[in-house]
Amino acid sequence: MQQKFTRSNIIVWFLDLFLIAFLVFDFGFQNFKDFRTYKLIALPVLLLSLIAFNIHKYRSFNSTLKIKKTARVNLVLLSLLIVLEIISIITNYQGSFLDTFFKERYIIEYGLLFYFFTRLTFLMRRIYSIYFNPAILFVGSFALIALAGTFLLMLPAATTHGITFIDALFTATSATAVTGLIVLDTAKDFTPFGQTIIMVLFQIGGLGMLTFTSFFAYFFKSGASFKESLYMKDILGQENLNSIMRVAMSIVVFSLVLEAVGALFIYSSLQGIDSYKDRGFFAVFHAISAYCNAGFSISSTGLYDESLRFNYYMQWVVMILIVMGGLGYNIASNFIQYVKHFFYNLFNKNNKKFISRVITLNTKIVIYTTILLIVVGTGFFLISEQETFLSEHKTLFGKFTTAMFSSVTSRTAGFNTIDMSNFTVPGILFMIFLMWIGASPASTGGGIKTTTFAIATLNIFSIARDKSNIEIGTRRVAKESVLRAFAIISISLASIGLGILLLLIFNPQFTLLEIAFEVFSAFSTVGLSLGITPELSEPGKYVVIFLMFFGRIGLINLMIGILKNVNTTEYTYPKENILIN
Repeated sequence: MQQKFTRSNIIVWFLDLFLIAFLVFDFGFQNFKDFRTYKLIALPVLLLSLIAFNIHKYRSFNSTLKIKKTARVNLVLLSLLIVLEIISIITNYQGSFLDTFFKERYIIEYGLLFYFFTRLTFLMRRIYSIYFNPAILFVGSFALIALAGTFLLMLPAATTHGITFIDALFTATSATAVTGLIVLDTAKDFTPFGQTIIMVLFQIGGLGMLTFTSFFAYFFKSGASFKESLYMKDILGQENLNSIMRVAMSIVVFSLVLEAVGALFIYSSLQGIDSYKDRGFFAVFHAISAYCNAGFSISSTGLYDESLRFNYYMQWVVMILIVMGGLGYNIASNFIQYVKHFFYNLFNKNNKKFISRVITLNTKIVIYTTILLIVVGTGFFLISEQETFLSEHKTLFGKFTTAMFSSVTSRTAGFNTIDMSNFTVPGILFMIFLMWIGASPASTGGGIKTTTFAIATLNIFSIARDKSNIEIGTRRVAKESVLRAFAIISISLASIGLGILLLLIFNPQFTLLEIAFEVFSAFSTVGLSLGITPELSEPGKYVVIFLMFFGRIGLINLMIGILKNVNTTEYTYPKENILIN
């Protein structure tokens, strides 16, 4: 039995390696015409081998129920690819089977790419079933995605004029960390294939590789181990272990649906792009980029493009996507739950449900803080920038939309509908403040988070009132949350301070304000810049890469993974006061 298991694993590894090698060669190298004959043989052989192996796994007596279910879904997917390919060839036949096959082969190849991604998620599950450290695995998953993206961006078909390793690593890390800082023009220096790689990177980076892993575990009905549930409990901010995989499934579906709806609205708002194909890709790219708070754009000047900066309809769609992504699924789910209870009570007056505690304290803090920051930011920019970038917008609605967009995008989104060089110094300083706070926990955004800022602020008033706890309404904030909030603030300021110091050493030609803005933007995964990113020296780029990476994963998560003591014995030492003030 063990021998069969070993042989089976060898076959799986061989097929996976053959599959990824084929896909990398096919998508990554544009000059495929010289190898048409080889690919004509390799593609059917690969597809039939995968089908044969999954049939073997499905019919094998030693296969578990999980393996049989996975093999059955794989067989359905692979068979569907063959059927779609045959239909496409028959429908678009042009007199030569070979020419038609190579023109329509992308149906199978994109399907095989999806198949490989599912295989990769199962590999991830295998890894974290062996190694029990959620924080390290969370950090490691982002590092692996960034490195894989670097390799893919260095393929000849990904760029128009080639790319260096440092620029590929910078771009891949910026996409994975959903930052948006760029050293190359995404519109001109990357091909549609390269732009697609970037889009996939910030989609996975925004939702998290482990979330996708759990999604496919639920999708394939292969269940979840107790360890997996523990991993996802902390990452997703859930308490109930029984519903973890269902929540992960809901997060992915909710995000994809929202992005799809956003893409439709963006598509309908576009006037400056005539090609249907270009408009469609533009809409999808920006919808995903907005929801994931990535800030990447396939317009060379971002949303400041002549045809986009006055497109207020599109800007409102992008703002809604940014805010929804910045709030996170937990907040949206809690709000939807409240609305359901509200309408239930509205139509069932004799059997009402108690809804006073449906909206959690966390949701209230997040929503109130988010609204406050958006309103204050909008008002501040309306006052401080009236004579700068707002002057070109002639209507009051246009000025309000532009000011509000600047307020929303400053908190980790990174899109710009204005020329950043036109900002006043007070405007830049206030934008730095908004970038530092960032989005909300368990969302696609970065920063220290709205709850951290809110708890730290409320703690000041609690101390001033000589109260030992933060009290909100009839609830008391846990001490652990307060301690974690101040730890995050201390780590963020230390990291940002070190980043500013290093960039001043490596790039002395830039002003302190320019470098400070760049560092805050990188660490908070915002993506806004005063224009110095492409001009950074190589050591400076590495500094920004580390800032983006650690800003996305959270240094506190890495430190917990490394320093957490496995000894859970509780004890306390004698207390002694320290003079603070």
